Amino acid sequence: MGINALTGKDTIIIDDKVLLDFGDGDVANFTYPNESIGTKTGKNGNSIYAYNETGRVVDMVLRIVAGSFDDKFLNSKKLASEADFPSTVLMKGSFVKRVGDGQGNVSNVKMTLGGGAFTKNIDAKDNAAGDTEQVIAVYNIKFTNSTRVIA
Repeated sequence: MGINALTGKDTIIIDDKVLLDFGDGDVANFTYPNESIGTKTGKNGNSIYAYNETGRVVDMVLRIVAGSFDDKFLNSKKLASEADFPSTVLMKGSFVKRVGDGQGNVSNVKMTLGGGAFTKNIDAKDNAAGDTEQVIAVYNIKFTNSTRVIA
């Protein structure tokens, strides 16, 4: 017999603010661009392994409705960072994916994030053919520390 996985009511928090004003599709995406372990195999098949600290770096992409409260919140943080980068307060955050088993039991897959900074500017477009992408603000944030826990 297979297992069941039901998901919904996920939560994303940036600097103690619960984000709610998401667009469509993949509203949040978390990716690890670096490997956690470096390995090499040398002479006689001897292998060495080294922990790669950059494996904890997470790239987060958020799709927020343009002009919404969350867009204003994130944009103000971005503008403050650009105004005086050395005084930037790095962001912290969390992502909680709720997964049920179909028997009423729920596990929380939680990513705790630290050391966050914006990595790109926000694209914009004007479209007369009904393209809904023109009202989505895409935020790219890099966090330098992350931990994943299942509770």
